[in-house]
Amino acid sequence: MLILSRRPGDAIVIDGGIRIVILEADARGVRIGIEAPPSVGIVREELLTEIAAENRRAAGVRSPTIPVRPPPAAAPEQP
Repeated sequence: MLILSRRPGDAIVIDGGIRIVILEADARGVRIGIEAPPSVGIVREELLTEIAAENRRAAGVRSPTIPVRPPPAAAPEQP
């Protein structure tokens, strides 16, 4: 993760034509503007989390689980 200090009016350019501009910064938070090509989707992370949870609910999945294989059947004992 790259961590930068920026002031209002400063910008960051990311490969692919994405430009992030700091619009305002105060004690309450930071307002940013994002310029990107129309082919680049921009979604707040909390919305992705909500959408994923709703999709799991609609599919009837209660929580993400890792499938567990049952142990192999024991070979019959030889007399």
